[in-house]
Amino acid sequence: MKEVVYLIEYILIKILFFVFSVIGYKNSSNFGFLIGKYLGPFFKSKKEIINNLKQVNNIDMHNLNKFSLNVLGNYGRIFAEYVFLKDFRNDKLSSYISINGKENLDEIIRKNKKVVFISGHFNNFELMAMQLEKAGVNLTAIYRPLNNKYLNNTMEHIRKNYICKKQVKKGKSGSRELIKNFKDGSSIALMIDQRVREGIESPFFEKLAPTTTIPAQLVKKYGCEIVPIYIERKEKYFFEMSISKSLDFSKNESITDITSKLNKILEKMILKNIDQWIWTHNRWKK
Repeated sequence: MKEVVYLIEYILIKILFFVFSVIGYKNSSNFGFLIGKYLGPFFKSKKEIINNLKQVNNIDMHNLNKFSLNVLGNYGRIFAEYVFLKDFRNDKLSSYISINGKENLDEIIRKNKKVVFISGHFNNFELMAMQLEKAGVNLTAIYRPLNNKYLNNTMEHIRKNYICKKQVKKGKSGSRELIKNFKDGSSIALMIDQRVREGIESPFFEKLAPTTTIPAQLVKKYGCEIVPIYIERKEKYFFEMSISKSLDFSKNESITDITSKLNKILEKMILKNIDQWIWTHNRWKK
């Protein structure tokens, strides 16, 4: 039965992808927003999004419903924009994205540094690894395979051809491959905003949340630099990506302290645009 559901889901999404390719980037983004806003609550719980938003003390509680609908709408935009990632890659849509802190990226490339880029699932997060690789960074990224094997083949094709060529699957074997690539000279792109089983509990908006320690472990073992990156949507269709200066942690700092400091950086990114982060998963679930 699950196979049938996956196949139907795959066919429906392929039909939507065809429609998006016909109506163009802007129309597709708008259509995706409507799909996410009005159909999203059937697949992602709006109540869960609101409950997660309530975990943060300095969020305007009067706008929780608006925030939750925008979160789902942004989901829809990202979904619709997958069709156009090849156009961002091939510079047909390059005018829709700008980069702040390019001098920081240029220094990394010029000095041939291998660093750990950290970020979260912001809107549209797929563009970050793409822009880093396009700029000339030797990069490896982690991804989580989709449960739907039919759709996963499509997504893997998009990711490896248009986002980042070196993709490793999330998990223990992926972590080993990630470290091997790092030792061989590749920088790493990591999303540090998801709950992980292999991590530690670290403060996140003043509550303990299971958090990855991979960046901290790489700092401790190799003395590498951490580079926070962030992307935000501007005026519906445009994106502004920001590349911060490298953070040079001391090897004397503990894994716990480094991880906590990175969570603080992530918090500031999230608060910049509340509804541009993916609030659908319970970040604090043990």
